[in-house]
Amino acid sequence: MRCPYCGSLDDKVIESRTMANGDNIRRRRECTSCGYRFTSYERIEEKPLMVVKRNGRRQPYDAKKLEKGIARALEKRPISTSMLENLVTEIEDAAVMRAKASREISTADLGALVLERLNEIDKVAYIRFASVYKHFENLEEFISEVKSIDGVGETNE
Repeated sequence: MRCPYCGSLDDKVIESRTMANGDNIRRRRECTSCGYRFTSYERIEEKPLMVVKRNGRRQPYDAKKLEKGIARALEKRPISTSMLENLVTEIEDAAVMRAKASREISTADLGALVLERLNEIDKVAYIRFASVYKHFENLEEFISEVKSIDGVGETNE
């Protein structure tokens, strides 16, 4: 590893630590030429997850784009920022598992994962996301979706 201070390629590792998520290793290094200490990070380089759009185009998965869409659905709802971040991480993990070796997932599958999790967390956010994702053509489709939510339309007898 090149020393950021003097440019020498001779260093020694003083300490190695696995980061909290287990995906990275943090290494404290010391340059043997000048004594400067610095930190390096090591991680596995993976093939990126690709999203297959409805028209067949492929684009790299973008967690920020997914987070933005979910945040819009959760706007003014009693959901914390940390819960939103956890939700995005859970959906990303599920998408990677569903994509398997191909490392590709369709927008339909990704949207279904989002709807599944939103249905568990917040029904209003579910309907907001569904109204954009499912492209309702008329009021009847929208009403049908609202009625399909768990517990809606049941009577207490």
